Amino acid sequence: MKKHNFNAGPSILPREVIEKTAQAVLDFENDGLSILEISHRAKNFQPIVDEAVALFKEILNIPEGYSVIFLGGGASLEFCMVPFNFLEKKAAYVNTGVWAKKAMKEAKGFGEVVEVASSANDNFTWVPKAGKDYQIPADADYLHITTNNTIFGTELFSDIDSPIPVIADMSSDIFSRPIDVSKYGMIYGGAQKNLAPAGVTFVIVKNDLLGKVSRYIPTMLDYRTHIDGGSMFNTPPVLQIYTALLSLRWLKAQGGVKEMEKRNIAKAELLYNAIDNSKMFVGTARKEDRSRMNVCFVMKEQYAHLADDFIKFATSKGMVGIKGHRLVGGFRASIYNALPIESVQALIDCMNEFEKANA
Repeated sequence: MKKHNFNAGPSILPREVIEKTAQAVLDFENDGLSILEISHRAKNFQPIVDEAVALFKEILNIPEGYSVIFLGGGASLEFCMVPFNFLEKKAAYVNTGVWAKKAMKEAKGFGEVVEVASSANDNFTWVPKAGKDYQIPADADYLHITTNNTIFGTELFSDIDSPIPVIADMSSDIFSRPIDVSKYGMIYGGAQKNLAPAGVTFVIVKNDLLGKVSRYIPTMLDYRTHIDGGSMFNTPPVLQIYTALLSLRWLKAQGGVKEMEKRNIAKAELLYNAIDNSKMFVGTARKEDRSRMNVCFVMKEQYAHLADDFIKFATSKGMVGIKGHRLVGGFRASIYNALPIESVQALIDCMNEFEKANA
């Protein structure tokens, strides 16, 4: 039976990327060694890092003056590294859910943190907009945003015009659409959504913003350390960076972020339309802020008792990972770049079949 992978992360990767990674695990570049056992100082690994950085810059059209580095620790470590490197007196945070709250909590250990906007009172079902729902404090060192919220299924689709540097957690929507990198001081994210297996973090940072804080920054937590070391100050996650490179090659061959945006819009519209026209299911996020990456929905009240039955039924049909996050329940279909539209249609067919039998 064919499996349809809707996992929120670690999540689906292109099949050809998985197959090429598997081959490299057995024999990397016909060298007689596995990529799992080569040195990160090996002459045939440096070109992997160099090409991955070059493709990052090419695909996202990253301007001069920015560095791309690969780190460990996931986005959760970045929640700490960001204020360590950028927060001198005050930082502004937009609270759009669990991960934004975690980032804000870490920053409070380094200086004043201002929550400029929050959708918590509405269970994070919408995204506050700069200029409309909040004003950016000009005296803050940076504004931190989370562009896509995997747990609640909301997404910010526009780049913010800001008088201060914008730092964005793009863990779950990087490479899903074009962005204007010049409007950001830094973009970071765990790679296990649209890029690579868990274990590597990407950072895109504007170089001239670094080195401005007065505090001592531990060597490993200073972005300049990793820029100067070319992501190899210490042993990097070799396998994950290699798989990231394969994903970037695949992404470029598919037509880049413009093509991904086109496909992602088509997939999201198909699934949301099915939910909106359903007798049994209903979406949870406001329509204008619905994520293209994580489609969150629940049973309508009169059918709520059938939620577990639907999970079992969907699983029997090959649907994987559609159970909602433990904090919110319901259902979640993560439809990242590598998920084909055929899988979305398979989920819709599954929903329709269950509804026909039970509604």
